[in-house]
Amino acid sequence: MHNIKYLFAGLLFGIVLVKSEVISWFRIQEMFRLQSFHMYGIIGSAIIVGMISVMIIKRYKIKTLTGDAIVIPNKKFNWGNVYGGLIFGLGWAVTGACPGPLFAQIGSGFLVTSVTLLSAILGTWVYGLLREKLPH
Repeated sequence: MHNIKYLFAGLLFGIVLVKSEVISWFRIQEMFRLQSFHMYGIIGSAIIVGMISVMIIKRYKIKTLTGDAIVIPNKKFNWGNVYGGLIFGLGWAVTGACPGPLFAQIGSGFLVTSVTLLSAILGTWVYGLLREKLPH
C-alpha cells in the first residue's frame, strides 16, 4: 500500500501525455514527416529538463528518498546504441508509439495499440536471447 504514490505518479504522467497530445498517432506522424514542431518541442524540453536535473543531482550530491547516493556512471560510445536507436525510431514511426505512451494509448481506448505492446515485449524477449551475440 505504501507504493500508491507510484500509481498516482503514473496516472499523472498518463494524463500529461494525453493532454499534451504526445500519444496522438497524427502528432507522431507529423514529427516524422517534419510537418510540425510540436513533438520536437516536447522532446527538446524533456532533454533540457533531464540535463538540468542530472547537473543538479551531481552538483549537490542529492540522495534518493531512502538516503542512498545517486550514482550516474560515465557512458562509453557504442555503435550498438546507434543501431538500436535506428530500429527504435523505425518502430516508433511505423506504429506511432514509443514505450511510455503505449499504456496511455491503451488506457485512452486505442486497444489496437495492444499489438504494439505485445510486439515490444516480444522484441525485448528476442533481444534477451540474442544479447550475447550483438555488438555492445
